[in-house]
Amino acid sequence: MRDFVRFLFLLLLALAIIVVGVSLYLVYYAQPPIAAQEQPGGEPVEIAFEVRPGETTADIAAHLAEEGLIRVPLVFQLYARIVGLDSQLEAGRYTLRSDMSLDEILQTLQEAPGEPEVAFTLREGLRLEQVVASLDEQGIAPAAELERALTLDYGYAFLADRPAGATLEGYLFPDTYRMLQSYTATQTIDFLLQAFDAKFTPAMREQAAALDMTIFEVVTLASIVEREAVLDEERPTIASVYLNRLQRGMPLDADPTVQYAMGYNELQERWWPTIYFDELGVENLTQYDHPYNTYHNPGLPPGPICSPGLASLKAVLEPADTNYLFFVAKGDGSHAFAETLEEHNANVARYQP
Repeated sequence: MRDFVRFLFLLLLALAIIVVGVSLYLVYYAQPPIAAQEQPGGEPVEIAFEVRPGETTADIAAHLAEEGLIRVPLVFQLYARIVGLDSQLEAGRYTLRSDMSLDEILQTLQEAPGEPEVAFTLREGLRLEQVVASLDEQGIAPAAELERALTLDYGYAFLADRPAGATLEGYLFPDTYRMLQSYTATQTIDFLLQAFDAKFTPAMREQAAALDMTIFEVVTLASIVEREAVLDEERPTIASVYLNRLQRGMPLDADPTVQYAMGYNELQERWWPTIYFDELGVENLTQYDHPYNTYHNPGLPPGPICSPGLASLKAVLEPADTNYLFFVAKGDGSHAFAETLEEHNANVARYQP
């Protein structure tokens, strides 16, 4: 029994010596050949290194040796196995330095960098052409590619009730986003449509059905509310005015629909121009014959006029309970509301003399 204990002690001692010796050997020989990689000034070199999906530790070790980052591939394999990291090396693109130790290399190769992202913002109330220009200006995708992407069929259920020939006007949801930098124009449009799909919840779809409105109609009316409202607290009241007028068969008389119809104004050099009758060649807006002119045509316009935000969408689905049929801007962002034409004319005389 005593001989066995002595034998076991000597065996463990020998194993410990071997482990220490092998570890020292590995640490020494696995160090990168720094002298070969340093720049003349003695600074370490940064080296782009890629671990491809499916590569083994042996493959990675061979590539590291080819780049001069380690001396002996077999040493790298054995050390990775000893420290239990041989199965934890992740595929991805890395930046390694020529002065990194073996442990630093192994640690880095466990932390695959995420794909680069880009941040961008789309403001509420932009028409489709402005959305495209904004995405182009922010470096997300070229305008020409985005315009092509807008003609594709994306197959979302919420788009199904659009009339034939309708564009994606109104559905590119305004918000601040982080998106993969590698996304194409088509993926970008799809990404924005996914945002709409998530924001326009099942509960909101039930509210639309309860109002006997399609999603397309909700977006259309919300887009008008978006262009009219300045103060968030007034959105439900403005929505109630338009809904009341629709219920009574009255024309909406919404200035933003005329501005949308006018398009880009070369004289004023902007979208959403100030309305001048002489530019339109009419004495009043009811004479301006255009499908989107809600002074000339009853009911909703043929489609949305801009991308409404969530507050405007909710305002249409949850309008204020009012009898208002008119409103006029006060000049400070707020509006004066009226139930009768007489009250409205008095407000116009007061706030827009």
